[in-house]
Amino acid sequence: MRAERMAPLLALGLLLAGLCSSVHCLPENVVVKDQHRRARVDDHTLASSNTDFAFSLYKQLALKNPNKNVIFSPLSVSIALAFLSLGACGSTLTEILEGLKFNLTEIQETEIHQGFQHLLQALNRPSNQLQLSVGNAMFVQEGLKLLDKFIEDAQVLYSSEAFPTNFGDPEAARSLINDYVKNKTQGKIEELFKFLSPRTVLVLVNYIYFKAQWKTRFDPKHTEQAEFHVSENETVEVPMMTLDLETPYFRDEELGCTLVELTYTSNDSALFILPDKGKMQDLEAKLIPETLRRWRESLHPRRIHELYLPKFSIKSNYELNDILSQLGIKKIFTDAADLSGVTGTRDLVVSQVVHGAALDVDEEGTEGAAATGISIEKLAFQRTTVRLDRPFLIAIVLKDTQSIIFLGKVTNPSQA
Repeated sequence: MRAERMAPLLALGLLLAGLCSSVHCLPENVVVKDQHRRARVDDHTLASSNTDFAFSLYKQLALKNPNKNVIFSPLSVSIALAFLSLGACGSTLTEILEGLKFNLTEIQETEIHQGFQHLLQALNRPSNQLQLSVGNAMFVQEGLKLLDKFIEDAQVLYSSEAFPTNFGDPEAARSLINDYVKNKTQGKIEELFKFLSPRTVLVLVNYIYFKAQWKTRFDPKHTEQAEFHVSENETVEVPMMTLDLETPYFRDEELGCTLVELTYTSNDSALFILPDKGKMQDLEAKLIPETLRRWRESLHPRRIHELYLPKFSIKSNYELNDILSQLGIKKIFTDAADLSGVTGTRDLVVSQVVHGAALDVDEEGTEGAAATGISIEKLAFQRTTVRLDRPFLIAIVLKDTQSIIFLGKVTNPSQA
């Protein structure tokens, strides 16, 4: 496989290592509020499922966008779908949670939601070294009656804000939601939704904003234009940063790749994964939680005399309906959807799952933002279309006597 897909995997590593690292070091004193049960949430189970989902989603996105940069926040998509699952029932609920890579014989739905609650609390703890904010919101059609349990769970488990919205004016509603996301992501995600249907009654949103400085910064004076090998026969000029430092390193001979971990002042980190020439596809196929775990255990400090890293900014926008269906989350998009946990009725269907992400890496550090939006509509009555566009018969019947007063066949309506 050609080298052009180095940047996508590199960026995936950044989002996984940077945004998900807190999963591995959650404090024991975070209290999970749930009056029904106090089972301890297993942070590593949650982290493993989220990583499994991240790699599965990455493979689908890379497949659909060959030779292009790929950037997304797996955590944002996971949280948004888990939030949606609060309103799902029966096999629709099972599909979502299994699609998120949870083994439902080993973990209960309650524990999954507690795990996300725990995670959101940990991610939003104030820090001097790291700007990180993660949040959820729902935009609700004025007059739509949500079940009290759904409202309470959305607030308690997902800390969701709620905003009454007039979807009858779809442009105004779209503007309201996009402005909210733009504000929460410091202007990085400007247009999450390209359009909204007037049938929309509920939109769920997750956003993430992340900004951190390298523990060892690159000196801008050492950044120079250099070649980046997009493919065997294509190179481009990019600003290439360079650094001499001691940092965690691992040469994986088994998978044919080199790993370097760069640490932020907050002790979170970015993991850069460079496959050998022609090895990208093999490496992508082996992206599973065990691989990440093995890499983390194998990283050891090493003096790197010359580390070259391109300075880059990449953005993406994805429509995830088809990709989520590929991952087994199908029913939410059909009239078989059971989202009766939202309103108590089975007349809701997911019309769009959209995702936007942006990532900037420079001499100072990393700035990233992402948002996931789920729009939910009332099921339209089944539309029946009859097109009289070929020869047809016509009979005009008098109602009272049931007498056929005219009978004919139209073979060419343009003839007099």
